Parts: sequence; structure tokens; C-alpha cells
Amino acid sequence: SVAYRAELEDAARKPGLVVRKEGDAEAALKGADKVIVGEYYLPHLAHVAMETPVAVADVKGDKVEVWAPVQSPGGTREDVAKTLGIPQENVTVNVTLLGGGFGRKSKCDFALEAVLLSKELGVPVKVQWTREDDIRNGFLHTVSVERIEAGLDKSGKVIAWRHRSVAPSIASTFAAGTVHQAPFELGMGLVDMPFEIANIQCENPEAAAHTRIGWFRSVSNIPRAFAVQSMVAEIAQATNRDPKDMLLELIGAPRILNLTSVKDLWNYGEPYDSYPIDTGRLRKVVELVADKGGWGRQVPKGHGLGIAVHRSFVSYIATIVEVAVDDKGKLTVPRVDTAIDCGTYVNPERIQSQIEGAAIMGMSLAKYGEVTFKDGKVQQGNFDDYPVIRIDEAPAVTNVYIVPPASPDTPPSGVGEPGVPPFAPALINAIFAATGKRIRALPIGKQLEV
Repeated sequence: SVAYRAELEDAARKPGLVVRKEGDAEAALKGADKVIVGEYYLPHLAHVAMETPVAVADVKGDKVEVWAPVQSPGGTREDVAKTLGIPQENVTVNVTLLGGGFGRKSKCDFALEAVLLSKELGVPVKVQWTREDDIRNGFLHTVSVERIEAGLDKSGKVIAWRHRSVAPSIASTFAAGTVHQAPFELGMGLVDMPFEIANIQCENPEAAAHTRIGWFRSVSNIPRAFAVQSMVAEIAQATNRDPKDMLLELIGAPRILNLTSVKDLWNYGEPYDSYPIDTGRLRKVVELVADKGGWGRQVPKGHGLGIAVHRSFVSYIATIVEVAVDDKGKLTVPRVDTAIDCGTYVNPERIQSQIEGAAIMGMSLAKYGEVTFKDGKVQQGNFDDYPVIRIDEAPAVTNVYIVPPASPDTPPSGVGEPGVPPFAPALINAIFAATGKRIRALPIGKQLEV
């Protein structure tokens, strides 16, 4: 892991495949009065759903029935039929309640194990992975280095933005030799970055995968939001500006983002005409959370407020995190405030629960999440060396504010995944406000210990 991180960092410091270009960022950076550089690291992450992969299969002749907590029952049916060489109509998949999935259970490898064993033994078979199986043999969230260079003029205005994103792709799991991220990954916070800056260049240097990469709740939005929203706060600090004001300045005037310069723009599978990037909606969630969350309020010594905003799964979400860091470096989160615009919605309580869960998961990933390798093997295996936060570490209060749809015709958008990406940068920005320490590599781990 140490050597591979160095490879990714080295790649981030060299030119890569240009995936978005507006103006001339290279020239603007050279001519800038000041250049701020931030390099942000996110390690491999494991899903560690409380229920490990489990499946029951019963193969009888050319028919099979499966019971499993799979996220893709149709894909499971197809894979079982292909594996056994039987028609899909001969396969029945019963989806049990998932004890957490987060993308891991979109892969049905554990169900196929039960199927093959049942066929061989001629009896129903249950396969239950151990936690060690789960962490060491799963499909990990990708490791990532994000390098951002922001060029400022004499007034402190950002005139250039170059973002290099280096990470092995999910596509590498299916196509050996893949070294660039797929359009769906590039479209998660890189090429769709919504700031009003004259000169923008986004690059995707090569990164070879050395383990299986898979879907993970919020996917590439996690490292991108961490990097972009951390950089916004760093620019604010360097120019003596309020981070919220800096954020709104960069978002710019309400408008529909024109991304005709981006080849193969991925918009979460939705038509851009129906789900455009609307910076007015992005501004609205920032302004709403700042108002409801009391941005700028006086907080006790050792406390700090951080803010971040992100668009993902065609929803808009902004988060304020309040942290408390004691004189020994112990971190607690007394309050989280989140505003979300997810278009037309039906059940606000479901939105509330998803955002609360995202805050808990975001806190856990930021504080502890890290899978490392040595001699080609995963070093972690259970909660003793891959911890998740306990209830006494979770945010004490999470307030959720839902933006009413602009009209009855406003289409609905995502809720389950958008809450995760802005949490880590809001948390890290709050830690900086409380301590003056800027964290650019996750997890936080022992970085705050005195």
C-alpha cells in the first residue's frame, strides 16, 4: 500500500488524459498571482456490512432456487443460469432482507458458491462468509489520489482550476489492463465540477488495479467531494474569506451548466434535459443549511464548524458538521446539519433516516476506514483492525432540511447515496476550524492525537 500510494502520487504530479478542458488552465496557472496546491488521499475501503455475504441454494436437476441478500436479483439469476448452463426461467432467486449492502451485494459470487456446492453434493447448501472472508476477499472501494491546483489573481479570485484524479477503475474488475476510469466514474465529481471558473482542466492519469474494485455507496463521489470541498476551504483560508462565502462565489450565478466539452458525459443514467446541473439548486442547499445550521455562530473553545456541498445521483446536498476536539485530540461530533434537494419526494422520514445513516457511515469511513496490503495480502480481517464507529462516537444530533420541489413536475432524484460524499470534507473543514490542522489523507486515525 505504501509503494502503491507513492505511485499514485507520482502520477498525480504529471500530465494525464484530459477529460474536460475549458479555457487554458495551464497558461492561467503560470500567470496566476498565487497558486494553491492540495493533494488528497483516500485508501481502499471495505463495505463491512453487519451481515456478511450469505446464501442458501437448492439445485434439483435443471432447476435451482436461491435465497440470498443480493442487490441485483436479476443479475444473480442470469449468472446462476450461465454458471449451470440452464435457462433463466429455471432459476428462482428469493431476496432476503439485507443486513447492509452498500454495493458489495450487487456481486453474487457468494450465491454462486452455494449453487455450485449444492449441485455437487445434491443437497441444499448454506454458505456463510466470515468477517475475515468479507474484508479480505471482497470488492473494495478504490484507492485514490486527487491533486488540485487553483490559480488566483491579485484580488483573490480563482481564475484557474486543474484537477488530476488518479484511481484504479471498477472496470478493471471486468477488463484486465484497464488503466483509466470509466465515464460513469469521471462523472462523479470530476468532469461535472460545477464552479464558475474561466479556465478548467480535469485529467485522469493512468492507474493500474492490483485488487478487485467494486461498487461502494456513493462510489467516486467520496474522494472527489473530499478533495474539491477541502480545496474550497483552503482557498478561503488563504484569502481570509468565510468558507461559505467562498463556496457560493465559486458556484457562481444560478445557471444550467453547459458541459458540451465533456465526451461521454455520464449523468447517473438520466437524460441531461430532465436532470441538468442547476447551480441555483446547489446554491439553495448551501444557503438553507447555513441558515438552519447557524453558520457563523459562536462555538466553544475546541469546537469548529465545517461546510461542504456536492451534487450526486442528480440530487443536491450540503452539510455542516460541528466538531469538538479536546486537548488530547479526542474527536466528537455534537451536531450535523444537512440540507437536501431531491426533487419530488413522498416520505420525508425515509429521507431523514438515509441522511442520518449517511452521517454515521461518513463519520466511520473518515475516522477509521482503511484497507492496506503487504506482500499482496490484505492486512485487516475483523473489527479489531478495521473498526467501525460505535454509538458513543456517532454524531449526537443530525438535523435534516428538505427543499420543497420547485413544481409538481420536478422529477425525483437520489437519497440513499448523496449524503455520504459531503460529510468527510465538512468534518475535515470543521477540524481545521477547531484546531488549525489541515488533514489531507484519510482516515483521520491518530492524526489528531497529542
